[in-house]
Amino acid sequence: MKPLQSLRGMVDLLPGQTPFWQRIEATAREHFRRAAVEEIRTPLLEVTELFARGIGEATDVVGKEMYSFEDRGARSCTLRPEGTASVVRAAIQHGLVAQGPQRLWYGGPMFRYERPQAGRQRQFHQIGLEFLGHADPRSDVEAIAIAWDLLMDLGVGGLSLELNSLGSPEDRQRYRAELVAWLEAHRERLDPDSQNRITTNPLRVLDSKNPDTQALLAGAPTLADALSGESHGRFLRVRQGLEALAIPFELNPRLVRGLDYYGHTAFEITSSQLGAQATVCGGGRYDGLVEQLGGPPTPAIGWALGMERLVLLLSQAMEAGTQAPVTAAQPDLYLVNRGALGEACALELARRCRQRPGAPLAVQLDLSGAGFDKQLKRARRSGARWALVLGDEEAGADQVRLLPLDAEAGSGDRVLSREAFLALPPHELKRLG
Repeated sequence: MKPLQSLRGMVDLLPGQTPFWQRIEATAREHFRRAAVEEIRTPLLEVTELFARGIGEATDVVGKEMYSFEDRGARSCTLRPEGTASVVRAAIQHGLVAQGPQRLWYGGPMFRYERPQAGRQRQFHQIGLEFLGHADPRSDVEAIAIAWDLLMDLGVGGLSLELNSLGSPEDRQRYRAELVAWLEAHRERLDPDSQNRITTNPLRVLDSKNPDTQALLAGAPTLADALSGESHGRFLRVRQGLEALAIPFELNPRLVRGLDYYGHTAFEITSSQLGAQATVCGGGRYDGLVEQLGGPPTPAIGWALGMERLVLLLSQAMEAGTQAPVTAAQPDLYLVNRGALGEACALELARRCRQRPGAPLAVQLDLSGAGFDKQLKRARRSGARWALVLGDEEAGADQVRLLPLDAEAGSGDRVLSREAFLALPPHELKRLG
């Protein structure tokens, strides 16, 4: 029978890879804890209308990339392609926005039907932050600072922050009219995708990856010229806040992001180590989204970072020797056991070691039933500093034999009673041998 394979773009994360993911997740959790940001978890599956209404039907995400289907109740459902709309839906549904400003973060898989490539899969993973109910420009600065500090702490090199203001809805409406007129005048020189976007989502033309279109857009009107005095003033306060925190940034008047709900501040953090797929974190302000999804008028800002790209960066840095290796957690002890009595006692002893009051130990119990020599070879490969040997002889005498497995642990073995071993404080293990 032919072995089954995973779907294209759906990638297994094997034990040798998961330490990278765990490190990113643990670092993110710590940064969110320090900033008093609370975790929220939402379903993978939502009604399709949530994303059509929230992200925008004219976007590539909704129009081309979503995994949507009808369930048995004839409801159109979609695997979430991003996290913000789900967080906002949950905050409205459960009355969080009525309780005052919310500082939330989420993490998990998202789904988009795209062409798989390095750092981008059809099932991909994000960690994101959402501030709901915060209107002050300082909230924009703090949200960006949390992302910047997290990436710096992870050791991501070549970071650059690109910044733009998309202004108010009135600003964008004025600019849209100017831009459409200019694009129509140059329609024949645009690539086919950009031609189609003139009537559906003209601001997305500014984000075209076609080099000829990008060169042509150098002469297009800019959104900065359409901003009102109030929008200019708000954007100035964001820039001043970043300068005060010594977070470097570059203005990018073509940065529009890919989702319809953004307004005012938009930003991307890129890494020069990633080549063409340089963005590791992106986000912006979305003051109208909560109301658009049925909630009260609520200012908001958020961002999301891509886990796959971060893992790619960390693994490249490790291979280049610019970052310390990230390895799986290793056991404190490897429990070698053989014989009917020894194996029975080993099962109990492993559990008691893992439950030691105040000083639990990580124990790998060998379940192979192989000879002592083979088990000891596996013990040395496990990375454990110590091996506990428990055969019928030791079990009958209520003892264990403790063998050091690395130079730091010392040399020579020791025989202890089981209770004496279990009572050892952690620092005593280092001195044995």
